[in-house]
Amino acid sequence: MPDSILLNDLNHTKPEPDLGCHLCGRLEAQRVSLDDLPADIQSLVRSNAGTAGELAQVCPNCIELFVRAKAQVDSHQFVFEQHNHVLPTPLRMNADERFTGRGVTMAFLDSGFYSHPDLTEAENRILTYHSIFASEGDRTSLETSDVASWHGMMTSVVAAGNGHLSEGFYRGIAPEANVVLVKIGRTGRIPDEHIERGLEWVLDNREKYDIRIVNISAGGDFERSYLDSSLCQTVERAVGEGLLVVCAVGNAGMAPGHRVLPPASSPSAVSVGGLDDQNSLDRARRGMYRSSYGPTVDGLQKPEIIAPGIWVAAPILPSTPTAAQAQLYSELDAAKDAELGTTIDAHTGVDKDFDEARDLPVPLLRQLITIKQREGNVISQHYKYVDGTSFASPIVASIAACMLEANPKLAPQQVKRILIDTAERVPGVAVERQGWGVVVPRKAVEVSLATRGCR
Repeated sequence: MPDSILLNDLNHTKPEPDLGCHLCGRLEAQRVSLDDLPADIQSLVRSNAGTAGELAQVCPNCIELFVRAKAQVDSHQFVFEQHNHVLPTPLRMNADERFTGRGVTMAFLDSGFYSHPDLTEAENRILTYHSIFASEGDRTSLETSDVASWHGMMTSVVAAGNGHLSEGFYRGIAPEANVVLVKIGRTGRIPDEHIERGLEWVLDNREKYDIRIVNISAGGDFERSYLDSSLCQTVERAVGEGLLVVCAVGNAGMAPGHRVLPPASSPSAVSVGGLDDQNSLDRARRGMYRSSYGPTVDGLQKPEIIAPGIWVAAPILPSTPTAAQAQLYSELDAAKDAELGTTIDAHTGVDKDFDEARDLPVPLLRQLITIKQREGNVISQHYKYVDGTSFASPIVASIAACMLEANPKLAPQQVKRILIDTAERVPGVAVERQGWGVVVPRKAVEVSLATRGCR
């Protein structure tokens, strides 16, 4: 129930300016009888109040807090009932950890990047960085927290991060792969022209950096036939020259006029949709994320395969408000009760809710900490969970890196065929939404190994 509806529907507020809220102690001109609240909110208030005194009337601020708490319980309970944390990608995908993308180079085309420790420690695996907007060798935006850096940082780390800031826990499926980072956007939509310029640069430098895979987590201008799209034609040429091109299909679901755009509509691209596995290892829980899907205007099945598109662990861009908030929430969560006030004081200005709640009773502060962590999708001070086919695509790219480690002789179309042949369909989901189904890393690598030496 939205906060505004709940508060507007209560007609039992009582003007008692001389008395404080029975829960938080704040002086309020109006208070609400606890008995007049919905039963589920009453139960949540009573179970978390931590008070032995009178609890008959509460203020609107406390009601809002528990309404927000109830919303988080409703939206997250099913997802976290088996595990109290977001599962790392290799575990949820049952990846074969003998293969880590070692010796394989992936290129990422995205709006911007950051030189994240999960890519640079203990070995720097960023072979090079190129921006279509800057002179060659200019790494300024890579080494600063540029506003556009978060998306590409997340996609590249989801695929190839080694989990350095989580002691290896939140690593990608290809944590030893090398990466080439190509900035093709600033903020907002990335046009076909910019994606194509980035891909042309990769083609020109493919041999220099031994690039085998290109991930593109960006959609272009509008839906069109691949025959009329210069970008799609460049994708086709790239695949013909030995590059596996992996693309996100987008997140428009069934929205009218928002199907699969170039470059994901290219026939030879591996186009990836999103799976919602409910953060569970139980296959019976599998469902679909709100991915875009075809058929394309050319009648092609897109996506061909799907991978987790929600509940994906990804790094937080350092030196940003989001990073400061995540650090505050994590410190508060780990703090002893007596330390909560001083911890909030040490981070004044980071979060208005905590600035105002500094003197609340401990049970209310604990409730607020949980709410803020869930509302911000915060895992720890360094990681959060994200959603979008932008992150399903690099998961597939990382699987492909392991396949090429197992069998370097595989051509792009062979990799695509193996990914399709080993995928598992999600029961009850239309074929046009999921293609051939969920990628299965272990099977894909096993087949790649079995074909080693075959032509």
